[in-house]
Amino acid sequence: MLRPKIPTMPTPTGHATPPAVVEPTAIVPGTQDRLPAPTVPVPAPSRPVVQLTPGTVIALVGGGTLVVLVVGAVLVSMLLAVAITGASLAVVAVVVRSILASDTRR
Repeated sequence: MLRPKIPTMPTPTGHATPPAVVEPTAIVPGTQDRLPAPTVPVPAPSRPVVQLTPGTVIALVGGGTLVVLVVGAVLVSMLLAVAITGASLAVVAVVVRSILASDTRR
């Protein structure tokens, strides 16, 4: 009734090239030629120099301050949520304990 279909391999449509034959090469230790050190100093790649103007410094300081304040607010709000949850669970535990204790007295 429910039989899985096994996919068939598609037949190649173009010309198939045979795999290349790789011939092993002999490795002789100790016959490595060292390249001579270059005698001409290579010039360093030219990069544009970053110039900080007073406006960009103020923008960077303001952006960093904003990031610190946002991250701090998020962390404080998460800590407050955990504290409120813990306090509410403690109140619920006291109420449930009180209800169970009053049932056993009766």
